[in-house]
Amino acid sequence: MTTSDAREEIQKVDSATIETPLKPMGHNRGPFAQAWWFVRRYPVIPIFVLIILVITAIIGPTVAPYERDVGIIGDRHLPVLQRSKCIQTDDWNPPYAKADWVDINGDGEITGRDQPFKCDMPRYGLWTEGYHFLGADHVGRDVFSRVLHGARISMQVVLVSLLIGSLIGVSLGMLAGYYGGVLDELITRFVDIWYAMPFLMVALIVTLIFGRGLTVLLFVLALIAWTSFVRVVRAEVMVLKSLDYVAAARVNGASDFRILFRHLMPGILNTAIVVGTLNTSGLILAESVLSFVGAGIQPPTPAWGVMTTEGRDYLTIAAHQVLVPSTAIFLVVISLNFLGDWLRDRLDPRLRQID
Repeated sequence: MTTSDAREEIQKVDSATIETPLKPMGHNRGPFAQAWWFVRRYPVIPIFVLIILVITAIIGPTVAPYERDVGIIGDRHLPVLQRSKCIQTDDWNPPYAKADWVDINGDGEITGRDQPFKCDMPRYGLWTEGYHFLGADHVGRDVFSRVLHGARISMQVVLVSLLIGSLIGVSLGMLAGYYGGVLDELITRFVDIWYAMPFLMVALIVTLIFGRGLTVLLFVLALIAWTSFVRVVRAEVMVLKSLDYVAAARVNGASDFRILFRHLMPGILNTAIVVGTLNTSGLILAESVLSFVGAGIQPPTPAWGVMTTEGRDYLTIAAHQVLVPSTAIFLVVISLNFLGDWLRDRLDPRLRQID
């Protein structure tokens, strides 16, 4: 084969390669394989879990079948999907009440008439009366109702502290990255020192000084949240401020405030969203840990961390008191982590995947 023939063969191969259309991803997959690929590529399950959490936080306390803080001592440690051992006082049958015993629920279980009978009525008729879907805790309170109330409380605490921490962290990060010099050195070194301090020790010290309460907890969680924003935002601003459009704005007489919030802020929003999403899961864990050790939300408020610490003494006889709130924390945290990783891949041009 001569040199010219070899060149012609190479040209044919190149032209065939160029003219061959690319098949879309998943073209040869079956329906189940395509569905699995879609679920793996996009955060369908995490988004579904978080939507359920938001709906629960909004309407959960309204439709909860029982009062969150009122329990029935006869239902202590009631297992999952069990009927209450009490009777409504309005449903008491006087002829049977005169006997020495009474069959309360009609299931053959005999109870002495000298025992107290009291039961909470469901607020709405959406649930089967007398049933505890997720069991009852150590004082007879409905675990399902407390989980619904705890979703709203935990989300309120985490979102407010995240908002405060993000405002502080983004502002300090932008100032450090834009001005540099001594200001950048002071902020960066302070963040390094803050990272070196154990968060639980700081939280306990703040709690000992200022006392326990919701305001103190918000302050502690905001102290945890702001540092992760500073480093990332500072690095982004240091890159963006050297671009031509920022130099053009400075030449045209734009003030530093306008450059920071009109020209640089849009460039760091994607990064701030990713950091905030990943930070939310950490704040949920931090709130749960603080409530678990007694430095966060205080009983009988049904935060998930409080429910976990209340049920730890009864783990061997009523494990659902710990497993139910712990599972809720686990699902929310892992969903936020998956969503944060996906957002980072989609919003960062350096990591963006090809569809």
